[in-house]
Amino acid sequence: MHIGKKLLVFVVGFCMSAMIAVSYCLSMWFDHSVESLKLSTLNTELVSIESQFDKDIVQLALLANIYAVPLSELSPFKRVSLDEAWRASRISEHLSLFYLDDGLLTPFSPLYDDVMSFDLKPITAYLLHGTSPHSGVYMDKGIGYIVSVVPIEPDKSVIMVRRMTAEYLSSYGLQGIVSRMTIVDGAAPDLQANPIRNTYVLELPSLIYDKPVHLEVTFSDKTFNQVQLTYDLVSIGIVCAGILILIAGYIWLNLGFIRPFHRLMTQLEEIDPTAKTYTPLIGASCSELVVMADRINSLLAKIFQLKERSKTTLESIAEAVIFTDIEARVVYLNPQAERLLGVKSTAVIGGSVDVLLKTDKSINEDLFKFMASRAQDPLLSKLTLQGESTRIMERSISNLLNHKQRVTGTVILLRDITQEELLKRKLHQRANFDPITSLLNRRAFEERLAAFSLGAQSVAICYFDLEQFKLINDSCGHSAGDRMLAMVARAMQSCLTQDEMLARLGGDEFGLAIRDHSALEVAQLAKRMVASVSMQVLRDNACHCKVGVSAGIAIARAPYISAKELLKDADIACLAAKSKGSNQVHFYDDKDKDLTCQRNAPMWAVRIAQALEHNELLLYYQPIKGMGSGKHRQRMEILLRIQEPSGRILAPAQFIAAAERFKLMNDVDKEVIRKTFLWLSLHEEIWEDHCISINLSGNSLGAEGMADYIIQQFERFAIPSECICFEITETSAIQNRNRAMDMLAYLRKLGFSFALDDFGSGFASYGYLKELPVDYVKIDGCFVKNLATNAKDYAIVKSIHDVCVVMGIETVAEFVENQDIIDKLQEIGINYAQGYAIGRPQPLSSYRPSAAVSQRLTA
Repeated sequence: MHIGKKLLVFVVGFCMSAMIAVSYCLSMWFDHSVESLKLSTLNTELVSIESQFDKDIVQLALLANIYAVPLSELSPFKRVSLDEAWRASRISEHLSLFYLDDGLLTPFSPLYDDVMSFDLKPITAYLLHGTSPHSGVYMDKGIGYIVSVVPIEPDKSVIMVRRMTAEYLSSYGLQGIVSRMTIVDGAAPDLQANPIRNTYVLELPSLIYDKPVHLEVTFSDKTFNQVQLTYDLVSIGIVCAGILILIAGYIWLNLGFIRPFHRLMTQLEEIDPTAKTYTPLIGASCSELVVMADRINSLLAKIFQLKERSKTTLESIAEAVIFTDIEARVVYLNPQAERLLGVKSTAVIGGSVDVLLKTDKSINEDLFKFMASRAQDPLLSKLTLQGESTRIMERSISNLLNHKQRVTGTVILLRDITQEELLKRKLHQRANFDPITSLLNRRAFEERLAAFSLGAQSVAICYFDLEQFKLINDSCGHSAGDRMLAMVARAMQSCLTQDEMLARLGGDEFGLAIRDHSALEVAQLAKRMVASVSMQVLRDNACHCKVGVSAGIAIARAPYISAKELLKDADIACLAAKSKGSNQVHFYDDKDKDLTCQRNAPMWAVRIAQALEHNELLLYYQPIKGMGSGKHRQRMEILLRIQEPSGRILAPAQFIAAAERFKLMNDVDKEVIRKTFLWLSLHEEIWEDHCISINLSGNSLGAEGMADYIIQQFERFAIPSECICFEITETSAIQNRNRAMDMLAYLRKLGFSFALDDFGSGFASYGYLKELPVDYVKIDGCFVKNLATNAKDYAIVKSIHDVCVVMGIETVAEFVENQDIIDKLQEIGINYAQGYAIGRPQPLSSYRPSAAVSQRLTA
């Protein structure tokens, strides 16, 4: 509804209704006021009439008393004179005077022809013989009289009578208010029971007690109706004036607001959203409309700016943008969409999207479903466009919403991702396939193992490691090595069927997964592949190169198939195959202790690193006893243990090899040195006659920073250097000869001593013993444990001791397990003995000094 109609409805329906209601209420109030005034006036008039009646009765009684006195005393002549005077007075016009003499009623002036006809019959006894005056109203022949009886003598009375004519009675009431008054015989009627309109009754004092009379007063409505009419005219005048004011106000609003507002609305309706320019609105006749027009103009300017900005953005972006309506018909294409699809917007506007994109109608169904879902997030998918060349598009569909959040269409965004997809495929190829051999790489092989093993009754993993491949890289170059790898891959693939999965795991290593084959079939296949690879010859210039291959095989059967564990087992088996020679095949056996140790090496390496981090390395000691006479320092060797969370103590054979394999021995040796120095600093009582041996591994001997660390801990704990002896192996000293010699010379200057451990077990000659600055030689236990029964071992131990004596080096025999060996060692002259016969390893924290040391401390 327009605002003009709303205003008209407001004026007519609300304002005029309110005015009529107010006028009606005012009229009701006027009626009530007139009625109240009428009742008040009538009550006042009745009281006035009743009062006037009482006054007339009292006045008549006074006149009767006045005339009664002289009448009783006058002579007949004087009575005649008084009669004349009575007729001459104006009182006689309204009053009559009578004598009552023994029941006979005689006029005071008999000669007066106009004496009112009055009859007082029958006369009651109290009027005839009464001694006191009586006054009241008396009815005779339907005419009312006011009568006053005054006794003057016994049985004689003077009676004064006033005739109550209609004219006289009318003088009692106000003119225009009282229309008629009538004196009526009988008791006053009950007007409430028998109402008479505008008639009221007043009881009058009756002259005759048993004959009551009453006065009926009838009031006129004329005066009150005139007042009511006046009030009605005032109400009508107010209503008319209000209507005229409303009409004038409506005309004023129509001219000053409604018409200018309609003109403003007309200008708004004429605005074309698709126009390139817009005409500013003009507001007039009202400052509010001017402000409204200005604000609308400002809003239009912003909308136009946003439209132009959006248009520029849509035309400049690299993606194709298509707008559709609710029926999936095209309503807009940006220039990029025209170029991408090879169409003109004028030719496709209003057409279907499936026709534009040259696809089936499923895209329309997708649009309808997406619009019906009212989804807030865009729908992403890929679309293939067929044309001169196939292109892959990334399609994004978003809903268009109006101001009521209702879907009015969709926005389709197309982005050409053909090059990206090609690049992804290339990256996928590179990420999952080896560029040299075109086989799966290690990551893809491990990822696909789980799916490959799913549902299989048995799975075998073959781990191949090429031999002498490094020789090809070093002699012929890496390009030749790459050609050899490709030849090896083709040779391996030529032996396969559809049930195997081959991959290059890295460097010169290959992996093969086989499903549901027996161990014999797997072994035969592995041997065929080994033979095929060994037949490959690489001709590079004048070089003819061949490679061998070692194969490790691990087999698992359902339901105990773990692809990753199988790959580890095959790797361990491959190491065992390499140790057997070239072109060998080895099956993994979990009962093989050596293979089990190698397999568990990574786990032990993690456990060692954890023990180092949480300070869980435990130090044990084993005593070394002096064999000859004389004073010897109390010697003991520090041993290393690790305690499991369950409390079980692990022997070093279980984790030392893993620590050396994974380059952890350097950190382990540092922790042992720190803990040993700390313990020794807390036991000053043994500094004078104790020497503690600490093992240095081959990785630590000559390692960068190891000597500095030993000096740092030595200065930190302030212990005597003669209490420390470092044990080294001959093999480690030979491997790092120059650096080891420098480190030994540097530490010997500080007073540390050295022992050559496991002497005789390697291939070192006495020439190395001559060069190494050691103080002790520990003869390997393989020569000591059978010393008492084997003459060769006895001779070897004796020769080592003799050489050491000449060189000024003391000897220590290991693996001394019984008294017979001790006797033989004493016979040879070995300086120290170490073994179970001397003492078993004990926790270092439980070590207690000997009794001699205790006595010395007590002294």
